[in-house]
Amino acid sequence: MKSAVNVWEPNLNEKFVLEAKGEVAALAETINSMTDTLRIFADQVTTVAREVGIEGKLGAQARVPGVAGTWKDLTDNVNIMASNLTTQVRGIVKVVTAVANGNLNEKFVLEAKGEVAALAETINSMTDTLRTFADQVTTVAREVGIEGKLGGQAKVPGAFGTWRDLTDNVNQLAGNLTSQVRAIAEVSTAVTKGDLTRSINVEAMGEVAALKDNINQMIANLKDTTQKNNEQDWLKTNLAKFSGMMQGQRNIISVAQLIMSELTPLVGAQHGGFFMMETADDRTTPVLNLIASYGYTVRKSLSHSYRLKESLIGQCAFEKKRILMSDVPEGFIHIASGMGDAPARNVVVLPVLFEGEIKAVIELASFKIFSENHLSFLDQLMDSIGVILNMISSSMRTEELLQELKRSNAELEAQANELNEKAKLLEVKNREVELASRSVEEKAEQLQLISKYKSEFLANMSHELRTPLNSLLILSKMLAENKDKNLTPEQVKFASTVYSSGNDLLALINEILDLSKIEAGKMPINPKEFDLPEVQDYVERTFRHMAEQKGLDFQIIMDPNVPRTMFTDVNRLQQVLKNLLSNAFKFTERGRVVMTVGLVGKDQRIGQGTVQASQNIIAFSVKDTGIGIPLEKQKLIFEAFQQADGTTSRKYGGTGLGLTISREITRLLGGWLEVVSAPDQGSTFTLYLPQNYSGAELAQTTPIESSTENNAHIPPLPEDADFSGAKILVVDDDSRNIFAIDSVLEERKMQVIHAENGKVAIAHLQTHPDVDLVLMDMMMPEMDGIEATQNIRQDPRFSRLPIISLTAKAMKGDRDKAIQAGASDYVTKPVDPEKLLSVMYAWLQKKKASVN
Repeated sequence: MKSAVNVWEPNLNEKFVLEAKGEVAALAETINSMTDTLRIFADQVTTVAREVGIEGKLGAQARVPGVAGTWKDLTDNVNIMASNLTTQVRGIVKVVTAVANGNLNEKFVLEAKGEVAALAETINSMTDTLRTFADQVTTVAREVGIEGKLGGQAKVPGAFGTWRDLTDNVNQLAGNLTSQVRAIAEVSTAVTKGDLTRSINVEAMGEVAALKDNINQMIANLKDTTQKNNEQDWLKTNLAKFSGMMQGQRNIISVAQLIMSELTPLVGAQHGGFFMMETADDRTTPVLNLIASYGYTVRKSLSHSYRLKESLIGQCAFEKKRILMSDVPEGFIHIASGMGDAPARNVVVLPVLFEGEIKAVIELASFKIFSENHLSFLDQLMDSIGVILNMISSSMRTEELLQELKRSNAELEAQANELNEKAKLLEVKNREVELASRSVEEKAEQLQLISKYKSEFLANMSHELRTPLNSLLILSKMLAENKDKNLTPEQVKFASTVYSSGNDLLALINEILDLSKIEAGKMPINPKEFDLPEVQDYVERTFRHMAEQKGLDFQIIMDPNVPRTMFTDVNRLQQVLKNLLSNAFKFTERGRVVMTVGLVGKDQRIGQGTVQASQNIIAFSVKDTGIGIPLEKQKLIFEAFQQADGTTSRKYGGTGLGLTISREITRLLGGWLEVVSAPDQGSTFTLYLPQNYSGAELAQTTPIESSTENNAHIPPLPEDADFSGAKILVVDDDSRNIFAIDSVLEERKMQVIHAENGKVAIAHLQTHPDVDLVLMDMMMPEMDGIEATQNIRQDPRFSRLPIISLTAKAMKGDRDKAIQAGASDYVTKPVDPEKLLSVMYAWLQKKKASVN
């Protein structure tokens, strides 16, 4: 019984141990067998429960050997329960693992009932929802992110809670991206088509917002750049248009009206005036006169002419700056049409300049504000207009000079005709002068067409006139001297008149050449230190004889305080003094001419300024008792081709170039020229120069010292100079010059050999190696003087042979070319016989000294 009791209690290890026999022994064995079976059953069930329920080891089965009946049914039921649980759990694990691995096609397919069946259905429903969600999200991502199909939305039916939120978030993301990209694409397409007014206005955050802002900024920058490029294209196109339109114009009024007609509407203006800078009636005061207009209405309160600083027109000209007025008050300017009028809102006054000099002023008025591009265009256009106005003014001035030159040529032609009537022997010479004058006139007409050839033309004119003048002056002077006493006094007078007229023509040629150099800015300044007494000696030698001829008292007064030396261009100084003294003697019939050289006191006011303490200013004053100059004409006399008496019936001749040239030379030397005069009381011209020249071109213009400069090294011809027997080779292609020079040389008993060009000269030297001196003309056919001189110097026999270069084309650089070629000295035509003989004598003496 104890064993049976233990069966129903937790202890299944108890056994029935009792000695028994028969049925009792069989019962004991049966009870012990049942106990073992129960113990095994309990162990197996416990093991299955522990492994499946606790340890999670699925697939465990209870094995109870020898079990039968109810115990077998119990064992089988436990095994069935464990097997079903294992199958169901493994099915769930399989589905969940597939979902975890991204396989949403796996389903939970098992026979189940109750809660397990509900769990299976829930898991399958979850898997379907995830698969639908994944398909929709993948489709949206592919269409929007890869294929570029905007507007896609995920549709997941039956989604709730978090899945519904996820679906809505994906759709919101796709929608935002669609609206943003479409907005960017729409604006980009518009910009591509040239519409720069669009911008992206879609809401965005983060990097997309930064992208939107950058694109909008890019469009704004592109719009600004395009606008600026369009403005620049407009500006450059219209500048080119105006430049082409103004080319070839020859009349200032026509150009001004053309500018106003085209410019005013171009910049949106409706009213305008063109004021040209001109000289007032007193020829001293600059005045701005209205010469062209656009939409202008005459008003009694307004003038057509303004001086500097008068009104905004004069102020603009004075300051040389643009004046812009905005918000113009009522009644200031009225712009009128046939239907009505209204005040302007904006007025601009513009100066027209050329190289800093005011040429004109343009005024424009508009109903609207002038844009910055318009103002920039106007500023640049003013420079082009200034160039055109200067070109037209220069052309008109050249025309005036040419007309004056024609009048001078006419006078020369008349004089030549008179000389033909009085002296038949000089008829050929005068005809050549006439032909030369006509040649000058033809070249002057060419100058009118092509101004850049002006310098070359004047050089050729100089050569053409100096060549016949050379023989004319030499022969007329020899006739006037009448050494053979075979001419009547009247014939001597004729010859003296021819000589004087020839010198006047030579002076005119030199003055025109100087004026041309000054106008071209090529007048050379060659400063050097010299003694002031040299200037006194020069003036004394040049004008003492003239004073004695006219019976005038002539004095030269040197202030003892004047420095002994001066650093400036002595030749230019002598040129100015010669002109001032020549005028003084010409316009003085009786009385005296006095030249005073003094030092200007410190802090003394002269001209437009005051002498500084650090400056030494030397004053050269020329005072005469002549006819005097009216006050209103004292500025006029310094203009080219102008005289105080400018009528054709004037008593005193001349071209009116001397004072113009003197004033410009004075300016180049850093000084100034003043005049004090009154009619019938004489005149005083004062030249002020700094003791030490300090011009800007000093470094460029200081020449290399040459012993041949102006033949300064040649002493005067001694009275006992003997040329007898000297053999001279004269090389010149002009028979007139040969005749004139032969006359001078043969009179001195020299032996003369002729050659018409360089080749013949070289041949003569081969046959006459005993030639003492060569007079070489520079301009000849076949071989000119430069080449001939070079060839002669190549022969060792003639390395020391004196060669004196003669030329009528005395232009800058000619002397240097001749000396570099091997010439010993240089003399310009027309040749002064005394000077030529002095140069020849000096070189003949040098040759004799070198031989000895």
